[in-house]
Amino acid sequence: MSTRRQWLTRAETSADVPAIRAIDLAAFDTPLEADLVEALRADSSWIEGLSVVATDDDGKLVGHALLTRCHIDDTPALCLAPVAVRPEYQKTGAGSAAVDAALKAAKDRGEHFVTVLGHPAYYPRFGFTRASAHGIGLTIDVPDEAMMALTLDADHPLPTGTVRYAAPFGI
Repeated sequence: MSTRRQWLTRAETSADVPAIRAIDLAAFDTPLEADLVEALRADSSWIEGLSVVATDDDGKLVGHALLTRCHIDDTPALCLAPVAVRPEYQKTGAGSAAVDAALKAAKDRGEHFVTVLGHPAYYPRFGFTRASAHGIGLTIDVPDEAMMALTLDADHPLPTGTVRYAAPFGI
């Protein structure tokens, strides 16, 4: 199933929790991301409405994107992680639809900044650029091109500083 199509997106509901875990378990080689989502759901970094699912026309959950609170030094920001799609639906636009919907929901809530540690070939399509170019870094060593940041509002340029993730990330 590699054709691009329109996906329905919406905020997760409590009924979606098992299906989201199944998506994460299918999309990743280990249960770490699925366990991370559960830990974040119980953490103060969780923001209702910023865990977004992509569904097919029948309502089957096929993708998920999660934004939780982080900080760039003392400035509130969001962390995009994880983004997951069932393997049989990868490269269909389901992940992009979930990310786009999550970023729109964040902007609609008045959020300004988003960080992501991920594939440098994937996230620039959403406007993410290399974080180090904006003076944003981490306390751990990661490939420079993998740490990216985005402002959701051109009137609010990205702050400089060190990203502080929510405790469940262990960073």
